Amino acid sequence: MVNVFLNGRYIGEHKDPASFIEKIKEMRRNGNLPTELNVAYYKEEDSIYILTDKGRARRPLIVVKDGKPLLTKEHIEKLKKNEISWDDLVKQGVIEYLDAEEEENAYIALDEKDLTPEHTHLEISPTIIMGPQANMVPYAQHSLSYRITLGAKMTKQALGLYTANVPIRADTDVSIIHYPQIPIVKTQMYDLLKVEDHPIGQNVVVAIMPFDGYNIQDAIVINKGSIERGLFRATTYRPYKCEELRYPGGQTDIIKIPDKDIKGYRTEHAYRYLEEDGIIVPEAEVGPGDVLVGKVSPPRFLASLEEFRVGTEAQRETSTTLQHAEQGIVESVLISESEEGNKFVKVKVRDERIPELGDKFASRHGQKGVVGLIVPEEDMPFTADGIIPDIIFSPHSIPTRMTVSHLIEVLGGKVGALYGKYVDATAFQSMSEFELRKMLKEAGFREDGSEIMYDGRTGEEIKARIFIGSQYYYRLKHMVANKIHARSRGPVQLLTRQPTEGRAKEGGLRLGEMEKDCLVGHGASLLLKERFDSDKTVLPVCKKCGLVAIYNKYKNKTMCPVCGENAPVTFVEMSYAFKLLLDELKSMGIYPKLKIKPKY
Repeated sequence: MVNVFLNGRYIGEHKDPASFIEKIKEMRRNGNLPTELNVAYYKEEDSIYILTDKGRARRPLIVVKDGKPLLTKEHIEKLKKNEISWDDLVKQGVIEYLDAEEEENAYIALDEKDLTPEHTHLEISPTIIMGPQANMVPYAQHSLSYRITLGAKMTKQALGLYTANVPIRADTDVSIIHYPQIPIVKTQMYDLLKVEDHPIGQNVVVAIMPFDGYNIQDAIVINKGSIERGLFRATTYRPYKCEELRYPGGQTDIIKIPDKDIKGYRTEHAYRYLEEDGIIVPEAEVGPGDVLVGKVSPPRFLASLEEFRVGTEAQRETSTTLQHAEQGIVESVLISESEEGNKFVKVKVRDERIPELGDKFASRHGQKGVVGLIVPEEDMPFTADGIIPDIIFSPHSIPTRMTVSHLIEVLGGKVGALYGKYVDATAFQSMSEFELRKMLKEAGFREDGSEIMYDGRTGEEIKARIFIGSQYYYRLKHMVANKIHARSRGPVQLLTRQPTEGRAKEGGLRLGEMEKDCLVGHGASLLLKERFDSDKTVLPVCKKCGLVAIYNKYKNKTMCPVCGENAPVTFVEMSYAFKLLLDELKSMGIYPKLKIKPKY
């Protein structure tokens, strides 16, 4: 007898599992049982599992009987004419949904020509083994799975025109590309997702060749002329908010240009773009530290009575300013009311982003790279027809990654551009490489896509033939302008007096343990000392009792709280974090005695 479980609960036994499962499947296909039900038999456990749980991942497959699919040409014709729907096919038992458990007992064919009498199901299309983003990779069957995954990931990061109402939206951090294009080489998924309405890249001419080592590793060389003509030009938008908050005691913030005697008043230069109401003018060019909305707030603490004066001295400056390392032009200013009925201002700042050294680009095949050099158009290599590539891609990026699809797309792009039509590159059902080569030859080009090219700087013919064609490229959201970070001195934390952390807070760059080992290995001891000086402090220490002493800077007098005025006091250089440790030990009643030895 075989155990039978319903949603993990034991409900009984059955002596003939094969006929029992067959009966359940038949009833489900006839509509006597719900289509959401799935059943599976595990030989090792000798158990039957019936599942009707919510939240199971299920996928549709065509039912196969005696080696023939139940979906016929008549069904497809009726579907085209809208005489029947998908739901009708499910009700008729032509298509059924399988979950992970039932799939264990299924034998699924990828293609109709692979069917044998043993098969139980047929895939609707072989491309559905991949998700929407992976299906946007052209000729995916010619690449490794990891590269397709990378290509899918970078599709999500590509800049495009994500919505038509960008001017009236205020999303947190948004970049849009100015001239997005529909790819020449595209898959079915582009039509299904209607990517034509919001494209996410541009068709560029790509030559695969080295260029003086400037496209070494994964770098790309880009044509300056193309950039000047608007290639991959983008704009970044960032909104800033400001609200007049209410405080207990009936006090509120006031949006206005702060008076000079207010605590925390910035320079006049910072407020130069504000109008009388304390709000910035649209189209003003702003940089780091510039005030967008002027605001004053009441004092933080109302504890001490002498502080509590209604005058301007008690107020403090809390204006909204442009973030550190940000710049741009004020796009729009919105004045409204918040839910609480407070005055509310939203300022949107835009910044034009022209491709520069270090910006990240990628093709759809996981071949990502940053700009290594921007070359004047006259120095770029050119073909006999005078075609100058927009991007020079390194040939070394192909062999180890085995992204053959990248190469076929270049070929397909060339054919599409020459014939003026889109090339279908859907995985497993794409236009073949043989066809592309044939069409290229008919157009009067070499069938392998290579051409003789000339060096733009010398005018000499390049000795090797260069593979050149058209390809769809993405500009990714990782731009060097958002990442560049350096500092000499700057803000420090209140507690430890060490530099703040992070680019937004103008923070320091940490020299870690491994970097320290490098300096030790080089014997660069003074550099090492300098690196670890970020919270250097000098403390007076009593030589007698080893505790921190007192030093009066104005009278130049020292004194030890334990040993008195005549105690021998010396000044010791230490980290402020260590000084904190001494204080914590003292607060716990531990005596941190410093033994002072003379410097040799």
